[in-house]
Amino acid sequence: MPKSVLEAIRIGLWDFEPAEMGADQFEGTDAMPGTSEKVQVLASRIQRGLPLWHPADRDDLESPPLGKPR
Repeated sequence: MPKSVLEAIRIGLWDFEPAEMGADQFEGTDAMPGTSEKVQVLASRIQRGLPLWHPADRDDLESPPLGKPR
């Protein structure tokens, strides 16, 4: 059984769904949307079989760093 969508694609398993994972099992990122840093974080998540998005990810240019109030 593949652990990531990339592994599933390599073996032709087109209906692969990763296991459910809670937000407490991996970290959000403060990388700004559209930056190479954000793309690297997303690519790393896919390679490790993690969900692409995290509720604590920075989602706009105005968001403060993680853990800091608006």
